[in-house]
Amino acid sequence: MALTSFAVHAAPAQTAEQLYQANCAACHGVKLEGAVGPTLGEHAWIHGAPTKANLIKIISKGVPEKNMPAWSPALSAQQISMLADYIAANANKKLAAAPAAAKPVATDLLGGFKLPKGFRISVYAEGATTARSMVVSDSGIVYVGSRKAGKIYALVPRADKQSADVVTVAEGLDSPIGVTLLNGSLYVGEISRVIRFDNIDKRYAQKPSYEVVKVTLPSDKWHGEKVIKASPDGKLYIPVGAPCNICDTDDTKSAKIYRMNADGSQLEEVARGVRNTVGFAFHPTTKQLWFTDNGRDELGDNSPSCELNVLTKFGQHFGFPYCHGGVVPDPEFGKSRSCDEFVEPVAKLGPHVAPLGLSFYTGKQFPEAYRNNIFVAEHGSWNRSTKIGYTVRFVSLYGNKLVSDTAFVDGFLRGDEVVGRPVDVTQLADGSLLISDDYAGRIFRVTYDGK
Repeated sequence: MALTSFAVHAAPAQTAEQLYQANCAACHGVKLEGAVGPTLGEHAWIHGAPTKANLIKIISKGVPEKNMPAWSPALSAQQISMLADYIAANANKKLAAAPAAAKPVATDLLGGFKLPKGFRISVYAEGATTARSMVVSDSGIVYVGSRKAGKIYALVPRADKQSADVVTVAEGLDSPIGVTLLNGSLYVGEISRVIRFDNIDKRYAQKPSYEVVKVTLPSDKWHGEKVIKASPDGKLYIPVGAPCNICDTDDTKSAKIYRMNADGSQLEEVARGVRNTVGFAFHPTTKQLWFTDNGRDELGDNSPSCELNVLTKFGQHFGFPYCHGGVVPDPEFGKSRSCDEFVEPVAKLGPHVAPLGLSFYTGKQFPEAYRNNIFVAEHGSWNRSTKIGYTVRFVSLYGNKLVSDTAFVDGFLRGDEVVGRPVDVTQLADGSLLISDDYAGRIFRVTYDGK
């Protein structure tokens, strides 16, 4: 048995076949024909002959270099013995071949992207319909929220670490776009609630149960989806968007960013005047909160600009609905207010580009210039006469000041053809960058080889 680190929390079963289907079939095929792992029928057994004694050893200790987990003590000695008998009985049989691997992504898709010299892009996973926010666990599993699909996915790395299989963790949820990890639990933001999956790395493949976090949130559908992120101080941060294109929200719970304890207690406002943030991150050294904000519509193609902001003290006001982009008074609500009253954005990202997820780069794979600077996923315009956005930007900083804002991955928009819409960016332990795309349900991976 080998490959992918599917859950090592054994599902209950009675017979050897039930044990196999519950714990091994995901990697080795329902009929032992092979899947992401090798067939367990007739083939070259590279880890020793398929005797019962050797199979017990392999199942118990795993094959770490192939990412196969150790099943002891998740399974009892009796269960492991039953599995060994079951596999040994089929080890010399010619089994039906595994289904043909999915066709590689057309080279014209990947070849149409433009990246800086030395960077390469590939498809890490496919089939994560309407993929949105991402979070990576210590074991390398990537959890992904979705929008209309109503699902939470786990991207489970394959043996080569270059791609991953998509496993549905939960479904039937209400636009669960936000995901984060805290103390081994996966927190998910739906429109009007937050739910928690405990011990997720060991339960994701078993359609795990969840707990509802006791916190009251607005249930408006317009800008109602909730992103969520754990902070360095162990709190959970969650924004509430404005339930409109433009309206006065200062005396409501909307257009603000909140934080709370992991159990939902002590919900408190940390920022206001934030129209619709769908991405935020904490600076690796200062721990300050940085976030994107989507500008209002119906002021023309070129106004106002979407924003990149930083919260330097609790309670700051970022302008909505009175001032947009730091410099544009709202024609309806800004007549008696001055833009000087509000916090100016660090960067004006462009009109209607729809900046969503952002991430500070902390890895070592990319050149030093990328360290502690920001990647921003721009989802792209939906109502502009000429499309704009549809890219991943790289924003470099000096302190809290903008130095540059340049395209990092371009090519999600090719002429008028949309091939993808970036939503979130995060990094794997090896320093490569992942980009979620809710248009095609793909997760892209960007690597650097210096060539």
